[in-house]
Parts: sequence; structure tokens; C-alpha cells
Amino acid sequence: MTVRVERSEDHRAVHALNERAFGRPNEADLVDCLRRSNAFVPGLSLVAEDLEGRVVGHLMLSYVVLAGGPALRVLSLAPMAVEPEVQGRGVGSRLVLAAIDAAETREEPLIVLLGHPWFYPRFGFEPASRSGIEPPHPVPDQAFMVRRLGRWSPDVRGKVIYPDCFAGVD
Repeated sequence: MTVRVERSEDHRAVHALNERAFGRPNEADLVDCLRRSNAFVPGLSLVAEDLEGRVVGHLMLSYVVLAGGPALRVLSLAPMAVEPEVQGRGVGSRLVLAAIDAAETREEPLIVLLGHPWFYPRFGFEPASRSGIEPPHPVPDQAFMVRRLGRWSPDVRGKVIYPDCFAGVD
């Protein structure tokens, strides 16, 4: 398996993958919307390819705003999708590790996400409340997480505001 930056010719495959993985179009539409928005970060939409060159995984990091002090843009991991027939085989883990490495290379302070508390802590994600980061709406504390990166400082705090693209994704 290879993890690489998404290319424009991957867009259809990524859309279809997200629909299959989530069983609905919401996350696929989110990816398409984020690509057209100012939250999109070229180089931080990643795909995993199997040995035949088929896209079997996708992960996107895009910008959200931290409000409550000077507005600051930080990365959000959403969505991540893996082909249902290859879930549990390390595809998602490889994507998350590659995303963390890419964010570190860009010298970003942190990554936020709303996700499964049984999956993401193995990559250093912890409840966002410990870092002074608040979700945009009430969610379980253990599900709203951050991964502090090398450029993190205690001044990076506030309430996350997602781009409009996230409306309708729950």
C-alpha cells in the first residue's frame, strides 16, 4: 500500500469511496465542498492505494478557525474513509500517521477532530478540553480530540468554528 497526496484524477474515486465507507453521500459532498473552499489545504488530502493502484483510503486535513482570542486557523481531520472490505488492515492508521507527518512538516500547531475515542488516542490524540480547545457544539469530551504538534503552545486555544461545508454532516 502507498499513501500519497490526492490528485485531481482521484476525485471521482474519492467521492465514491466516501459514499461506500459512510453509506451515504454527506461525507463525499463534504470533501467536494472543502476542495472548493478557502479551508482547503493543497497537499493535505491524502489517498491510500493498494498494490493494483486502486484508491482504498482517503483522509483530508483542512482549516477550521479557533475563536475566543485572536482568530487562528488550525487543521481539522475530517473525513477519513476506508473501503469497507479492507477496514481493519491498517489503511486508516497509515493515513493518520502520514497526515500527522505532513502537518508537522508544515509546522502546524495542532490537529482537531471529532472521532472514535477507541481509535485516535493511539496516535497521540487526547480530549481537546485538556488543551483549552472547545467544540462548536456539545459533544462527548472523549470524542472531540486534539493532537498537539511541535509548534503547539498553550496560547493556541478557543472554540472551533467549522467552515459552512460541514453543515449537514453529523
